[in-house]
Amino acid sequence: MLVAFYAPMKSPHHPVPSGDRQMAQLLMEALGKGGHQVQLASQHRAYDGTGDKKIQAAIRQEGDRQAMGLIEAYGDGRITPPQIWFTYHVYHKAPDWLGPRISEALNIPYVIAEASYAAKQEGGPWNIGLEASKRAIVMSDAVLSFNDNDNPGIKPFLKNGTDITPFPPFVDTRPYARAAEDRTRYRAITAEQYNVDPGVPWLISVAMMRTGDKLRSYEILGQALERISNQSWHLLVVGDGEARDDVRMALHPVGARVRYIGAKDSGDLPGLYAASDLYVWPAVNEAFGMAFVEAQASGIPVIAGDSGGVSGVVNAPDCGVLVPPHDPEQMARAITGLLSQPDKMKAMGKQAQARTWEHHGLNGAARRLTAVFEQLVSSCPS
Repeated sequence: MLVAFYAPMKSPHHPVPSGDRQMAQLLMEALGKGGHQVQLASQHRAYDGTGDKKIQAAIRQEGDRQAMGLIEAYGDGRITPPQIWFTYHVYHKAPDWLGPRISEALNIPYVIAEASYAAKQEGGPWNIGLEASKRAIVMSDAVLSFNDNDNPGIKPFLKNGTDITPFPPFVDTRPYARAAEDRTRYRAITAEQYNVDPGVPWLISVAMMRTGDKLRSYEILGQALERISNQSWHLLVVGDGEARDDVRMALHPVGARVRYIGAKDSGDLPGLYAASDLYVWPAVNEAFGMAFVEAQASGIPVIAGDSGGVSGVVNAPDCGVLVPPHDPEQMARAITGLLSQPDKMKAMGKQAQARTWEHHGLNGAARRLTAVFEQLVSSCPS
């Protein structure tokens, strides 16, 4: 099946790494693995983080221009028309100006993965994007949901016959499995490269250094770790960004224990996860957290803030521990509890790995996508 793919929040080819870019890449990979031919329809970024209506109007104008151009190109045969349009991540700050219009013109199914509608934004600075997102949800023929918390907001706008399909976040588990099998070597390499004592437990966090929720998570993590500074551990921090100085300030109370790894390509992450013992992250306002999936695929348990769709990824208490995202005291207790029981921690890591391979792998995602598409095409022939 020929699928037109579009990610208004961040293109899979965007130069800056993030969870959104990674998921866009993984969705394209899963589509290919399912036997589908994938067209990256556009790299137009519809995201506006400022709430500036002039910026949003310009984004809309460019989206309209590209939509018309694609409709013409499909119509005159310059580009082979797709059988399905697939958009990843639609919300008020990154609406889809292309998919609904093109799907209607071509009379093909329109599918959204990860849609949300925040009623509290009505009449606010992103109202243009909010209304566009609502129109996209209304026109959708299927919605794939990574986070159950989004569903109540979008259900009222779905047309008859449109379903919300639960869709677990996923990764290609193979590189994480290989790294886990070679844990001893990766630990030795990491210990030498970053001057980390291999004889004490290693905590790891992987997150961009941005203001807002990411910085708040770093601040809570620093407060939690300060409470257990009398114990033996090191923290590996993987990530970078414009808030790096603020992050270092947030972790300053335990600075001697922290090793700043910097931003890393996806190919370097499996070894860093496998070298570590425990993944820790407060997850303030996290949608679901791809890093949680990656860490568990590498065979290490997770201590996470219980926000958004995190509980659908971290299967507590078998594979990790969930705590209130704004509570450094409970996070500190959870870390202490697992570090004091290394055998339990290892057993949880094995369970986490097995569950992730079964429920959050690339093969399963490919099968689920194909099942959705086949149902749509059979019930809505163009």
